[in-house]
Amino acid sequence: MRFNSTREKPAAPPTAARVQHRQPEVRRRRRPLTRDQVLLVVIGLPGALALVLFHYVPLLGNVIAFQDYQPYLEITEADWVGWANFSFLWDGNPEFLNALWNTVALTIIQTVLVFPVPLALALLLNSLAGERLKRTLQSILYLPHFLSWVIVVALFQQMLGNAGMLNTFLVQNDLPIVQVIGAPELFKALVTSQVIWKDAGWGTIIFLAAISRIDQEQYEAAAVDGANARQRLWHITLPALKGLIILLLILRLGSSLSVGFEQILLQQGPVGLRASEVLDTWVYNNGILGGNWGTSAAAGLVKGVVGVLLVVGANKLAHAFGERGVYEK
Repeated sequence: MRFNSTREKPAAPPTAARVQHRQPEVRRRRRPLTRDQVLLVVIGLPGALALVLFHYVPLLGNVIAFQDYQPYLEITEADWVGWANFSFLWDGNPEFLNALWNTVALTIIQTVLVFPVPLALALLLNSLAGERLKRTLQSILYLPHFLSWVIVVALFQQMLGNAGMLNTFLVQNDLPIVQVIGAPELFKALVTSQVIWKDAGWGTIIFLAAISRIDQEQYEAAAVDGANARQRLWHITLPALKGLIILLLILRLGSSLSVGFEQILLQQGPVGLRASEVLDTWVYNNGILGGNWGTSAAAGLVKGVVGVLLVVGANKLAHAFGERGVYEK
């Protein structure tokens, strides 16, 4: 018998990488939802369904913008007209151009004057020493937000109308009356003041919540270094609120072409359409009252697309300045 003198070399021990590779993959089991998580889902489900049913499903109705739609016909039975309903964009429709100009003017005025007011109120309230006084003023400022525009317009008419409190006082003291309600040249100022009175107090909630999260040790350290109140505001408070200010400004631009439908519609009669017509009321007057459903739907679609483009553009600008914006890159 012949024996093979060469012995087989023992196999090299498997490396850690091989052992790890050979190990079967362990699938992570999904943990079942806890009772609190199930409760949160149940609570949030009605709101999510309402959001889908009343905000996303109606988007399918934008097909009316490309049809000669009539309310007594189904959408599938309406004649297809293509881009004919968008002719107001290039035909130079004077009514549409007037509504567009008033909308842009009110947007600029309200962005410049209305947007900073909640921030100023939040800084003012935060500087108050007495907690009871601060809460009392907060309640007073928040209250107008819960009033409907019908009540707000009625209150302003009772105060500033021709037979209101202001003119009654002027007449009793042999002074000339001041016509505010019904004056076309004062309509934009009137609308802006109403928005400030109604919604500025409510907007302070977000800024007050953000201010309360700022580390108080920063203010104490700045005070020790000799910084006064204005310097602490400029170098600590405002930089901490910069991200929130940019976020709210982006959201404001998204709804910038909606400057108050109900508020303006209630006050169009005394001042006329020349001074008060905006895009929302133009859509209502042409679509509901005038029967031009397709044209009105086209105007609403254009307004929505412009709003989305403004949000995307402003968000990219926020990214360029190093802020998160509405969404990250």
